[in-house]
Amino acid sequence: MFSKTTFTITINPKIPSRLERLEELANNLWYSWDRATRMLFSRLDPILWGAVGHNPKAFLKRADESVLLKAAEDPTFLATYDSILSTFDSYLYEPSHQDKTNGLLLKDQIAYFCFEFGFHESLPIYSGGLGILAGDHCKAASDLHLPFVAVGLLYRQGYFLQTIDNQGKQLAIYTDSDFEDLPVTPVLHDDGSEMRIEVALPDRKVTVKIWMVKIGRAKLYLLDTDLPENSPQDRNITHKLYGGDKTMRIEQEIILGVGGVRALHEMGIKPTIWHINEGHAAFMILERARMLMRQNLEFDSALEAVAANTIFTTHTAVPAGHDHFSEEMMQTYFEPFYHDLNITRETFMALGHTVDHRDFNMTALAIRGSRTHNGVSKIHGNVSAYICRDLWPQIEPEENPINYVTNGVHVPTFLAQEWSDLFDRYLGYDWRSKMCEATFWERIHDIPDHMFWSIRQSLKSQMLFGVRDRLAEQNTRNHGSDAHLDRLLKFTDPINPNILTIGFARRFATYKRATLLFENLGWLRKIVLDEERPVLLIFAGKAHPADEPGQDLIRRISQIAHMPEFEGRLLLVEGYDLRLARRLVSGVDVWLNNPIFPLEASGTSGIKAGINGSINLSILDGWWEEGYNGHNGWAIKPGPKNMEAVLRDQEESQALYEILQDQVIPLYYNRSKLGYSPEWVKMAKHSMVSLLPRFSASRMVTEYLKNFYRPASYQHERYTPNGFEGARKIAIWKNRIRNAWNGVHIRRINMPHNRANFNDVLNFKIAAQLSGLQPEDVVMELLICRQYKKTRLNNFNRFCFKFTKIQDGNEHIFELDLAPEFCGKQEYYIRIYPYHPLLTHPLEMGMMIWL
Repeated sequence: MFSKTTFTITINPKIPSRLERLEELANNLWYSWDRATRMLFSRLDPILWGAVGHNPKAFLKRADESVLLKAAEDPTFLATYDSILSTFDSYLYEPSHQDKTNGLLLKDQIAYFCFEFGFHESLPIYSGGLGILAGDHCKAASDLHLPFVAVGLLYRQGYFLQTIDNQGKQLAIYTDSDFEDLPVTPVLHDDGSEMRIEVALPDRKVTVKIWMVKIGRAKLYLLDTDLPENSPQDRNITHKLYGGDKTMRIEQEIILGVGGVRALHEMGIKPTIWHINEGHAAFMILERARMLMRQNLEFDSALEAVAANTIFTTHTAVPAGHDHFSEEMMQTYFEPFYHDLNITRETFMALGHTVDHRDFNMTALAIRGSRTHNGVSKIHGNVSAYICRDLWPQIEPEENPINYVTNGVHVPTFLAQEWSDLFDRYLGYDWRSKMCEATFWERIHDIPDHMFWSIRQSLKSQMLFGVRDRLAEQNTRNHGSDAHLDRLLKFTDPINPNILTIGFARRFATYKRATLLFENLGWLRKIVLDEERPVLLIFAGKAHPADEPGQDLIRRISQIAHMPEFEGRLLLVEGYDLRLARRLVSGVDVWLNNPIFPLEASGTSGIKAGINGSINLSILDGWWEEGYNGHNGWAIKPGPKNMEAVLRDQEESQALYEILQDQVIPLYYNRSKLGYSPEWVKMAKHSMVSLLPRFSASRMVTEYLKNFYRPASYQHERYTPNGFEGARKIAIWKNRIRNAWNGVHIRRINMPHNRANFNDVLNFKIAAQLSGLQPEDVVMELLICRQYKKTRLNNFNRFCFKFTKIQDGNEHIFELDLAPEFCGKQEYYIRIYPYHPLLTHPLEMGMMIWL
């Protein structure tokens, strides 16, 4: 046996000067939503393009120089190259068709913090929905010309690669990324040296490197601790996404929140609007307050200044999903902050306390350090308001400051190229600038049905080819025979894609109920095994490696897929990633989603399917409750919240079977002589028409701009001038309110009105003991609505009392003259709450007294 040493050497090609801007294209994630750019690289060497995972930067490092030299002299390639560069330059440098400032001030700068970002498989620093949503947010901000930077962490290991063995066991494979292959570049000082910052952790300082990613016009700055000057322990902080224990998590969140603020400061970036996307980055509030206190602010004033221009978005629909750390751990990591913020340990810990737990809750910190907060769908906004109700203890959840912005998807990224080409032909090239115009998209109905169906079938064929390739690779690795593979692929026919195909692909968390379809296997057999109207089921997704119940779902699906009667009709595809997701959402006929209500905060996979002409069949939860209109898909009404879980699953699975059997399958197979169902095409068109304008990332970010970014900029301008005079005023006023509020009482002076005639003017007179407060410090308010047999017939109308006089030396009299607008029984309430014109939300203090 010979002993030999393996040596390696990397030979990089020299890119011809005629093609030198290929490197620029490879280093801007614009390519993640511009297919023409990706195709340009693919044309050079399709095999290498596939081998590098469609990563342009990695591709250019490995391309054969002779191929590049040949392309530099190929007129056809050069014409395409020049056309793409022209489009790229136009995107980057041409002024927006909208107001250049988008209603923001010229000095405004938005900073968006998130734990993960999903743009494309070539930058694997994401795990799922949160990251993809953050990536789409950045892309839409670029499209809208917003002054926008994002901040995250650069992980060596993003989410794992998944394989599934013959027993349905998920195997997680982690691989380290080579940063030289990623579309990232170090941030440099003017002298060419790499920019570093330091972040203090217990008994040490950690050095952090800053990397930059270009996303069209926007920029993402990523923080990296894997540096020689750091200890092995600290180099590991940014190594793995969602890896490690509580210690790893808090250190990652400190690097993101505290380090992110310092990184922006070091680069000279001065945000006026700060957006925390999920609670992981909430420590930024503490660092920003600490920096402001160097300008001679007291802590309370600094916190008000920070909160005034901070937006917090929560994506979690269950209390246990919010990050929290023990007081002992917080003491270990943040004791220096007590001194820097000039507050006591108790005051510091109170920033993260909730009524039920003494742990330091990151959502509580994010809410206390922001003034605008939102969930990610209408239902989720209500759920979040209820979960966080204790932070505004005297306010009903329906009225507390948590709002919502329903998630959207970046249409250029997830809309199949075939649809883009068809829209160019039938809708005109300007459809990209009309993303939010609902009436414009009605023109989809004018596309000939046969043309629409042809695109759908083409995309389905491409999806089936991709699924076949994955299953073949899976079968080979699991030592399956060719005969077994033939049985698996019996119904997966890209040449004749006329079988109804239903897709379910997402994270395998238990609340998403991936196995609800298998509640009654006897009924499912009747549905799926009909030879005249067959059904193909495709499942894909990952479970967190620590989530055993989630992995059990994968095993259960695998078990059923191996049953002889379901073999080939139920496919479990491994390796769920962005590339497979794009194929599935554009290719399946029906997108299935059946979470436990109301735990689907929003969900976006169904949106991606819907804009590609797939039809949703979903529980009325998350975004679908807003998107479903009775003509664009099918909906399962969730059972009561307090229903026993077993009974709930039985009832909702029964509804699912009935919809499949009585509606979905008959509609799909009710084909005309042209070979497709006109009614199916009609519903698919309705899906696109109704979802494209309402659930695009452009609409989503425009709502953030209108309802959150502009108000945050406005508040920033009110709080900061003259040495943060506004922040100081509101902090002093709030402390005065808090000290006095327990002594505030109200009573009614005149008798209640039981009956009156229409147009009668009713007088209401209230006496208030204000405990040293002034009448202008409060609002006395009457709420009234019509009622019939305990049913409210309209929303409450609000009327404010006027202060009229002081009575008996210490009671303030408030009066209201009211002529009710409606006849019938009226229900009314009287209340008082603090008010100041500098407040961001009128009820942000969480204080209210009802008569």
